[in-house]
Amino acid sequence: MGLTNQSTGTRAVDSGLVIHRTEKGEKVIALAGNPNVGKSTVFNELTGMRQHTGNWPGKTVTNAQGNCTYRGESYIMVDIPGTYSLMAHSAEEEVARDFICFGNPDATVVVCDATCLERNLNLVLQTIEITGKVVVCVNLMDEAKRKKISLDLQELSRRLGVPVVPAAARSGKGLDELMQAVSHLLKREQKAKTIQIRYATPIEEAIAMLEPTIREKTGQKINARWLSLKLLDYDKALLQSLNHYLGFELLSDEQVQQKRKEALAYLQAHGISQEALLDQIVASSVLTAEKVCRGIVRYDTDLYQERDRKIDRILTNKWTGIPIMIALLAVIFWITMTGANYPSQLLSDGLFWVEDRLADAFAWMGSPNWLCDMLVHGVYRTLAWVVSVMLPPMAIFFPLFTLLEDLGYLPRVAFNLDKYFKKCNACGKQALTMCMGFGCNAAGIVGCRIIDSPRERLIAMITNNFVPCNGRFPTLIAIITMFFVGSLMGPLQSLTSTLLLTGVILLGVLMTFFVSKLLSKTVLKGIPSSFTLELPPYRRPQIGKVLVRSLLDRTLFVLGRAACVAAPAGLVLWLLANISVGDMTLLAHCCAFLDPFAQLLGMDGVILLAFILGFPANEIVVPIMIMAYMASGTLIDMSDLTALKQLLVDHGWTWITAVSTMLFSLMHWPCSTTCLTIKKETQSLKWTVVSVLVPTLMGMTVCFLFTTVARLFV
Repeated sequence: MGLTNQSTGTRAVDSGLVIHRTEKGEKVIALAGNPNVGKSTVFNELTGMRQHTGNWPGKTVTNAQGNCTYRGESYIMVDIPGTYSLMAHSAEEEVARDFICFGNPDATVVVCDATCLERNLNLVLQTIEITGKVVVCVNLMDEAKRKKISLDLQELSRRLGVPVVPAAARSGKGLDELMQAVSHLLKREQKAKTIQIRYATPIEEAIAMLEPTIREKTGQKINARWLSLKLLDYDKALLQSLNHYLGFELLSDEQVQQKRKEALAYLQAHGISQEALLDQIVASSVLTAEKVCRGIVRYDTDLYQERDRKIDRILTNKWTGIPIMIALLAVIFWITMTGANYPSQLLSDGLFWVEDRLADAFAWMGSPNWLCDMLVHGVYRTLAWVVSVMLPPMAIFFPLFTLLEDLGYLPRVAFNLDKYFKKCNACGKQALTMCMGFGCNAAGIVGCRIIDSPRERLIAMITNNFVPCNGRFPTLIAIITMFFVGSLMGPLQSLTSTLLLTGVILLGVLMTFFVSKLLSKTVLKGIPSSFTLELPPYRRPQIGKVLVRSLLDRTLFVLGRAACVAAPAGLVLWLLANISVGDMTLLAHCCAFLDPFAQLLGMDGVILLAFILGFPANEIVVPIMIMAYMASGTLIDMSDLTALKQLLVDHGWTWITAVSTMLFSLMHWPCSTTCLTIKKETQSLKWTVVSVLVPTLMGMTVCFLFTTVARLFV
């Protein structure tokens, strides 16, 4: 069962936050932790589920639920989003906080990173403030050992007042002991004395003034001390969730209002304003974590993270970081382009062999020719084309992308690009969503969930289409090969094609910066928000899991959505190419109508119509062009690029046409799958339309300017 930030919090409380217990007496265990501590790995090992774990913050925006059995006892494990704090400022933090506060888990396991324990203890302390049913799992003990970090976990358990268990989840070590600690905790009848964060004296006095009244109104439903502190801090989102959980508005109670007013007045009298209160709360939590860790963590300062720091001096250096990033991008594209050719041809041969057999079957059944043409040479052929062109590059690109993600490199990309996005008044996390767009723009749109600010999230969604997905690569690669590197042979041709393609993509990145800046100064004004960007330690990727999850979770998922829109598009395309009005088909009429406008953009009516009809799937743009130029009623495969170039030249193509087509391919409306995803993510038709208009208008403007200037010199 997946629980999103819409199905948790206020809505979850309203619906009772239903956890499906398959057996009577099952206990619900929440798994909490900072990003990159191996929390989802612990979840996977305990439940047997293959939940993918991304090595950058904000990867998990939903909860995952799985079942675990330990010594005959059944447990429901809930993997809540990774978060640094329960003082919620993002969707992930709200989901995590609301599940711990109002989801009524029987226990909460907080997973920590043994290599940076003090920072992780901030979340542990905040969780203990809410509930005493806490077990601390200190994960990544193997990495700590490699970095020569030693930990006194028995003393840590004594200071916190909760069980502390060492683990190395990737190898399964310590997980049996973890479940044993959870089992003992749940069976323990007497409450243990846990650590309590001590705040400045005026804050403690203010809490004491409010706490008895809160305890009287809420009973045993929630920790009265913690709630008193939250009411003084006044977290609006928390109060909404709280009111749904309690079934009444706590602050509307006159007695609570009066006591809160007195407590706030007391704080004001002692020089603590509402704004300063949060700073003092955070400071107290950090100082307590520092005090708890004192003497527990021991390491050699010269060896600690020495390898990671040496690598980061190169990968995040202002002089070498960007060039290395571009070089890696070029290598990934070269591997994708070169590696996809052979499997794509095999897949194409196989699918079109099936087409011939389907045509034979229709003939055997005595079906009319028009029905066979429409269903087999129209719907099926379009679908087969999309699958054969789209699947191999995705099957190569997504695993490569996921390997970089698991390795820990993508946060370094965000670090390198953060200052440029900040200058555009956008969010540095947009670098991550932009990278996801290379595989599929729809996936990039979904990835925008990691951006907390609604304004910056919209900017990322609107500009994501400036990064070409793998559906546009075939068009770009074919044009580059035919018109710019056709005379080269062997490896030199492949290398030059890769460099030119990388240059085109860098232009898309520059357009992303430009349009982000334009939007932030006009319709989406605002200043860039701050966010925590962790540079996680470099880790050896789990290649087996990467391959399985990238293929199942990303490649096949995206391919399935594309196929759903490609099939009906094939029907529409066949009808346009086979229904005539006068002496011309509807397809020819449309091309003639669009031609005058397309000429202004350096193209012709056929090219512009191909982009329009390619709205369901960018992969069919070139086949539509071939079909229209050859006046054929079905899509035609022309794998011989020399013959294809001659066909294009015979119909008026020049280098200006080639460049204009590439520019428009880079900058035009998103495909139907991406548009549907934008509508789903924004819940707004207006912003979906804006996401279509912005790249389209920019593409038309750039093509017009380029064509006008180029024709002056020809």
